[in-house]
Amino acid sequence: MDLYFEAALADAYRSGRQRARVLTEPWVAGQVYCPNCGCFPLARYANNSRVGDFYCTSCGENYELKSKRTPFVTKIDDGGYRVMIERLSGGANPNMFLLNYDVTKLAVTNLIIIPKHFVTPGIIEERKPLPPTAQRAGWIGCRIFLREIPESGRIPIIKNGAIEPKPDVLNQWKRTLFLRKQRDLEVKGWLVHVMRCIELLGKSEFSLGDVYGFENELAHAYPGNQNIRAKIRQKLQVLRDNGYLEFIGRGAYKLSGRGARLPASEN
Repeated sequence: MDLYFEAALADAYRSGRQRARVLTEPWVAGQVYCPNCGCFPLARYANNSRVGDFYCTSCGENYELKSKRTPFVTKIDDGGYRVMIERLSGGANPNMFLLNYDVTKLAVTNLIIIPKHFVTPGIIEERKPLPPTAQRAGWIGCRIFLREIPESGRIPIIKNGAIEPKPDVLNQWKRTLFLRKQRDLEVKGWLVHVMRCIELLGKSEFSLGDVYGFENELAHAYPGNQNIRAKIRQKLQVLRDNGYLEFIGRGAYKLSGRGARLPASEN
């Protein structure tokens, strides 16, 4: 994988956004494999496609590309709010590449993939409608809360200029595919939220009581549920049954070999 863009592609453009697009999109098409099946290269959709930016000709996975110079930290700007919610309801949202680049070196510094099954309505923010003076007056966009996505849902392909081994990327992708079996978006949201709470503990072994420590946070996120602790136990069982966790007895669990990665700061 070559980290450098083909600089000549941007010679005819002055706009920073246009230059970024004509550099990053051909780079992804020419350098990145499908994280789901490993097929290379990815195919490109026509510009302004509602489906995504790229697709895999082997397994059919769709991908959307977001790129910028600075790191993605808290939120990701995305398209129309209503379209996003409709996509989530039908499972038609694309997976997402987040690409950072060095504008001086014209090279990729970071590339992570967010599998689509980690994006749920609970982490989507509805933006204010555009004002009447705007070209698209009344249009309502959305943002994705990146920090609400567990580390296991932010899989690095390139990290600080270093290319991650392809087998590692493919294995990390497979670890959480069980989430796709959950068609109920609230059920999926619960699972993702509990996974994030476990990671926030910052340890590979933990107790049921440790997770109960997030009871108030979960009650705030799901005000309609009156028995948060029972829900926590239920989701831990689902995570155990799908190989994400191992039960080690007396209310204690550990992240399995197929489980989540701890946040980098905690490792």
